[in-house]
Amino acid sequence: MPKMKTSRAAAKRFKVTGTGKLVRNKAYKSHILTKKSPKRKRNLRKDIVTDETNAKVMKKILPYL
Repeated sequence: MPKMKTSRAAAKRFKVTGTGKLVRNKAYKSHILTKKSPKRKRNLRKDIVTDETNAKVMKKILPYL
């Protein structure tokens, strides 16, 4: 059986916590920031645990993460 390839695009976007959960950054923080409130931009900075339904798929494309 050959080795599985890791999706490099996903590997750059996700990190694994100590308990094995996937953590990701929030979207909508890259441009057009002038119309977004400071509170909204501050909340976009925080990492968030990936939803279980998406985490299952992500674990498949990140076999060695």
